[in-house]
Amino acid sequence: MKSLLIVTAVAEAGTGLALLALPSLVVSLLLGGSLDTPATLVVARMAGAALLALGSACWLARNDGKSRGAIGLVTAMTLYNVAGSAILAYAGIGAGLTGIGLWPAVLLHAALAAWCVACLGRRAGRVHQLQ
Repeated sequence: MKSLLIVTAVAEAGTGLALLALPSLVVSLLLGGSLDTPATLVVARMAGAALLALGSACWLARNDGKSRGAIGLVTAMTLYNVAGSAILAYAGIGAGLTGIGLWPAVLLHAALAAWCVACLGRRAGRVHQLQ
């Protein structure tokens, strides 16, 4: 679980910082679109702040893989990664958005979701064995 939390922390904090500093560039690379209004810039920067917070939480929990808090965090990250993968896939397939980073981001979120599920499954298996 430690490696998962470290990789997640770096990926999410990096993306969060990029969205805070250069939201238009990130959206262009990810979706091939632009942020045309001040409102969309605010929403993109809020998303960046949220990703930075997730990254920070993962970083701080990296050495706590056995705690209920870390398990809760990985459970939440599973939901986030499944939803993120689905939303981005819809952006490409359903909404016709294209950006050089779109499909790599879909695959990254799907892989991180699978890794989260695997970590939670191993954890559940260990708890079951102890009972």
